Amino acid sequence: MRARGTSQAGREGRPYGYGMRLRLRTLAGYLVAVVGLIWVFHDVELGPMLSAVSELRWTWVGLAVAIDILTYMTQGFRWRLLLKPIGELPWLDAVRAIYAGLFASEILPMRPGEVLRAFLVSKQLKTPVSTVFPSIMVERLFDGVWLAIAIGVVAMLMPLPAGLLHAGDVLGVLILVAALLFLYEVLRLHDDRGAVPVPAVALPSGRIERFRRHFREIGRRPETFVAFGVSPVLLLGQILAFWLVAIAYAPLHLAFWAAAATLIVIHLGTAIPNAPANVGTYQFFCVVALTLFGVDKTIATGFSVVVFVALTVPLWLLGSLALGQSGATLAGVRAQIRANGSV
Repeated sequence: MRARGTSQAGREGRPYGYGMRLRLRTLAGYLVAVVGLIWVFHDVELGPMLSAVSELRWTWVGLAVAIDILTYMTQGFRWRLLLKPIGELPWLDAVRAIYAGLFASEILPMRPGEVLRAFLVSKQLKTPVSTVFPSIMVERLFDGVWLAIAIGVVAMLMPLPAGLLHAGDVLGVLILVAALLFLYEVLRLHDDRGAVPVPAVALPSGRIERFRRHFREIGRRPETFVAFGVSPVLLLGQILAFWLVAIAYAPLHLAFWAAAATLIVIHLGTAIPNAPANVGTYQFFCVVALTLFGVDKTIATGFSVVVFVALTVPLWLLGSLALGQSGATLAGVRAQIRANGSV
């Protein structure tokens, strides 16, 4: 018999106040976006900015969009490799799930896209969502490793702001800890002969053990090394697409390494979930980075809007198409995940 006063959130197995905390985080994200946009656009000369937008070189923009799409197609190839332990997922289906997830993260707060793409793939492979998440977590680990390396390479080629170097140091420590934990989990319970005897009481049961088992399976497969080697191509593709939009924006003269540093600042600044599509924070960190490299704020603001639209609108279009082809809806996926508690 339930205790009196039990809320619906409690009946669904969530902590009390979960809904309120979620709403507060969402509200905070929107507030940060508004504050960021106010700072970005104050003291900006709209006339020169609009004139620069009207003179955009569309050939370069088209090439940037094409490279951005190829980058996500490469991510689909990488994810397919990491999913090998639980099943064979066609490459195009992996790309479709990635785009559907990106679309969800772009239009909804708190970035639910990773859950969505894991859910779509779990349905196709007929496996619990919890078996898909380790592959996504390994993806994030690989991305973090190469991002930290990129910060180090760029720092050797050009002077970077002290704040960016400090953020890079923090990222490096976090990635090192995550990598050591991953290697420990892969190597701790297995040797060349198979499982190392471990007392049963030392092993957690249920979902945690499933996570650990799938991490071990991913870490022991040769495809994982290929996936790690493919990962820098994704970051390089993002930097190249960003730089090509900078070439298209006539008033901006940005070296490739400066473009790389600017995108790294944006990546670090938007790492924490905020408003949908990172509106506000994307423009804020883009302008902050460019002005540190001596770019006029009006030019930096105009470019921040152009690059955001150029690389986000195609993602929205392809993501909505991918979601529609999956036969799922955002509301339906949320309801099913909540009902079966398979995450």
